[in-house]
Amino acid sequence: MTTHKIVLIPGDGIGPEVTAAVRRVLAAAHAPVEWIEQQAGLAALAAGDEVLPPQTLEAIERYQVALKGPCTTPVGEGFTSVNVQLRKRLNLYAAVRPVRTLEGVPSRFSDVDLIIVRENTEGLYSGVENQVTDDVVMSMKVATKSACLRIARWAFRFATRRQRRKITVFHKANIMKMTDGLFLRCARQIHQHEYPNIEYQEMIIDTGCMRLVQDPTQFDVLLLENLYGDVVSDLCAGLVGGLGVVPGANFGDQQAVFEAVHGSAPDLAGKGIANPLALLMSAVMMLNHLADTREDAACRATAERIKAAYNRALQEGKRTRDLGGDLSTEAFADAVIERLP
Repeated sequence: MTTHKIVLIPGDGIGPEVTAAVRRVLAAAHAPVEWIEQQAGLAALAAGDEVLPPQTLEAIERYQVALKGPCTTPVGEGFTSVNVQLRKRLNLYAAVRPVRTLEGVPSRFSDVDLIIVRENTEGLYSGVENQVTDDVVMSMKVATKSACLRIARWAFRFATRRQRRKITVFHKANIMKMTDGLFLRCARQIHQHEYPNIEYQEMIIDTGCMRLVQDPTQFDVLLLENLYGDVVSDLCAGLVGGLGVVPGANFGDQQAVFEAVHGSAPDLAGKGIANPLALLMSAVMMLNHLADTREDAACRATAERIKAAYNRALQEGKRTRDLGGDLSTEAFADAVIERLP
């Protein structure tokens, strides 16, 4: 059996606790991975290093896949976000957030099954801001044809590989005719010339958000530029129980970083009550990515076993406190391990 070396960033706050629980589940499932532990965030600063140390970045570049717990970036002290640095330095241009209803997790909707694909490098998040006068500041929204084509092609390829039926582009091209207009034209081009097999739809984002909360089952894959994707992905998480029950990943052409999308929750650190499910689901995404990119059937089989185990645990009422249960972090991991097929 091939063993894959994976960079592991435990993170800050509850990060080390949920990471330890996930490692334990993967070990019990005999996942073919070897962890290369590195630091980022406050943990790296405490060790006398940068918030994103060069050796951490070099390790991800070398091994190409990382699993990351939530990291804290100090506010108001001149530090750039760990997540922003990772995306820029590794050119992780595609952020992916699968969102689905989990039986046993209370939510307002049933049968939700969405994938949000977010362009991760441009838009208003490019950080191009200027002080025009003492009373006026300006932020520039950046869109390039190459990046718009790139994310559209990635989304259609991903949807085809995952056997999804439809891609909906949320936009505001009725107002931002140049930037959002370019994003739309590129999506249309990729659909028409490369992936006509996938149903294609365009929707103004305010209408799209209204329809999401009316009936999310009418959507399948959502493709959005950076800012819209950030907002809508959290909105969709709220449809199924919150950030504690959805995984996340950032993909580039060479590297991929899988992460829990919730925060580091320092007020909960050390109490043993954090929910490890989001990071565990992200680890399942990671195993499926290894199966796709390295043609390793063992990774796919392990991912399916872990998914079946946490689905069964939730169905049987095994939940942490944030989901209305009473299990500790480790007890939830135990519940999943006990149900591994």
